[in-house]
Amino acid sequence: MFHDRLKKLREQENISREHLANSLGITYSALSKYETGKREPDFKLLQKIASYFNVTTDYLLGNTNKSEQLSQQEKDEAEFQAFANNPTLQKWYKELPKSKEEDLEKLRKMWEILKDNDEI
Repeated sequence: MFHDRLKKLREQENISREHLANSLGITYSALSKYETGKREPDFKLLQKIASYFNVTTDYLLGNTNKSEQLSQQEKDEAEFQAFANNPTLQKWYKELPKSKEEDLEKLRKMWEILKDNDEI
């Protein structure tokens, strides 16, 4: 299933094997083997392929026929729900609005420092 979907996506986008192989950082030979089913990618490469074509890994693996990625709004909502439903973080999330304004400002500054240093 994977090899059929990979080849189909490449051909739909009118991309040469050489171009796709270079874009993914693999050899032409390796890509050829993936497309003929003689070889399968590791998880990291599978994710890279999914990102390249903007499809889900489930689509590439044949687990679903829905190829579209989640919209940014859907991703944001899913991330928020995961955060809000995390028991460890729920206490912090509930207490945050009760914090003093100066404490909130300190948190904002710490957040910006972490973001600026690519730590989050």
